[in-house]
Amino acid sequence: MIVGLGNPGKKYVNTRHNVGFEMLEAVASYYDIKIKKSKCNALIGEGKIKGKNVVLVKPQTYMNLSGESVGALAKFYKIAPENIIVIYDDVALDVAKLRIRANGSAGGHNGMKNIISHLKTENFPRVRVGVGKPDCDLVDYVLQDFSKAETKQLIEVAKIMPEVIEGILLQGITYSMNKYN
Repeated sequence: MIVGLGNPGKKYVNTRHNVGFEMLEAVASYYDIKIKKSKCNALIGEGKIKGKNVVLVKPQTYMNLSGESVGALAKFYKIAPENIIVIYDDVALDVAKLRIRANGSAGGHNGMKNIISHLKTENFPRVRVGVGKPDCDLVDYVLQDFSKAETKQLIEVAKIMPEVIEGILLQGITYSMNKYN
């Protein structure tokens, strides 16, 4: 299962908090997987990446309750946490920087806190995408749109995101950490 975190609705489309949705869409587009089926309060797409069955997930619960969808889908599909990859925004990283980890804490990210709570473990891979450091209130910052220059940088990251995910699936998390961090 590959999960992109974000908030549902048009008003959040280009915001920093929705970078997980945008990166997941890049993966879906590359592998021609349509994310439009509704299940467990999420939009999902089922398909294959290099012969491996995958479920792409965009929780529709709003960011802070993402774990409700992720936990329910993990149970439904019988997917162990170590086989769930979560893509999300990180304010500790410069815009368009990637940090891949095999596990870890939520690091202050409320969506990740909720997923950890519902999965009852921190042991699942994650791809953090830098959205820059806040220069104002954190909540206001993550709900801001990206600038045109930042959007160009993120388009370049979106181009390699299918390769990043494929690397995790086929070569393993260590391979991807060494290549993209």
